[in-house]
Amino acid sequence: MALFGPADILLPREDLLQSWPVIACDQFTSDPAYWHRVRARAGDGPSAIHLILPEAELAHGTSPKQIHAAMEAYLAGDVFRALPKSYILVERTLGDGRLRLGLVGALDLEHFDPDPGSASPIRATERTVPERVQARKAMRQGACLELSHVLMLCDDPEDALLSPLRQCREEMPLLYDLELMEQGGRIRGYLVPQDQARAFDRRFAAYVRQVSGRYRGLTDAPVVLAVGDGNHALATAKAAYEALKAAHPQRDMSSHPARYALVELVDLQDPAVIFHPIHRLVTQVDVDELLRSLAAAQAPEALQIEWIGGDRSGTLTLAQADRELAVAALQPLLDAYLKDHPGNMDYIHGRQALCQAASQPGALGLLLPPLNKNVLFREMIRGGVLPPKTFSIGQAREKKYYIEGRKLR
Repeated sequence: MALFGPADILLPREDLLQSWPVIACDQFTSDPAYWHRVRARAGDGPSAIHLILPEAELAHGTSPKQIHAAMEAYLAGDVFRALPKSYILVERTLGDGRLRLGLVGALDLEHFDPDPGSASPIRATERTVPERVQARKAMRQGACLELSHVLMLCDDPEDALLSPLRQCREEMPLLYDLELMEQGGRIRGYLVPQDQARAFDRRFAAYVRQVSGRYRGLTDAPVVLAVGDGNHALATAKAAYEALKAAHPQRDMSSHPARYALVELVDLQDPAVIFHPIHRLVTQVDVDELLRSLAAAQAPEALQIEWIGGDRSGTLTLAQADRELAVAALQPLLDAYLKDHPGNMDYIHGRQALCQAASQPGALGLLLPPLNKNVLFREMIRGGVLPPKTFSIGQAREKKYYIEGRKLR
């Protein structure tokens, strides 16, 4: 079962690389100034910003047709170089000096199911928001190119999968070595030679065979790979692929490019993979009324959640949910309130960004505590997907930047 393998990768020409990388589209959703700076820096030149639609601009940004036209123009022009059936080893140096290792390749969407309760070997970690998937489906269905910000997690305590590649990276051809914009750190990409690629494939096959015995005491189907970042992006790719199959029931889809998604594989146990909570921001709301509603669910000696609203702050103590995650206790309360009251909810990365956003009138910020990453796979096997936007790998500027691409047709 080849869940993950080499991809036909497109890279921008070397002289275009400096201005090409752009951070994941689901970052800085409440900071449009960030994206204004990105667009100003790129100008009219080739850049990933012209091929994506930031979530901050979903309501009024570039139309899918414009983005699809830019993709066609880039493919027709002299923008990309092709790396057939390749892996790219990625070294990302983060702002504090941590080094995160990843491997870019193709994920087989036939083995991925984002629905809650799925027993597929590749699973979403968090429940997706249907509106966000639907908004991106039109973008994916009409696209001739794929750029990816998806980080896939393997759980490899022995460090058997990626460590051998790290040890011989100095012998690999260097594809790029870039300083990323907006304090994103540095990134290097290496082309994995064919002999090393085949050796990795053998190690990955062994990992798949052995994973069922890793989570003792759990009888449900094991998780082989889980989405670390990009749950909505991968769910969108799956939805678009299923729609294509339904529209062409007689077509052989076994080797169609839409069956696959470009992802970066990282190890859950990598010390540079740090989980951060994703906080909740409720805007255009009666703050006092919302606080009273949440206070009604308070319980002694349970989960504590800090709140910020304007120049006020405090702590809520909520009854503990079965899975012992603060977000599992808070999210149903917010969903229930917003179903019957005006207000909008956003998902904010970082305490400072939340405090700034919660300073506006009619806004309430709720700070969530971190999730222990070492229980992630066991929690998913035992209880299914987590609530939407439960955690983030790293802070906002540590997210994956769009660099590699792939044809979708």
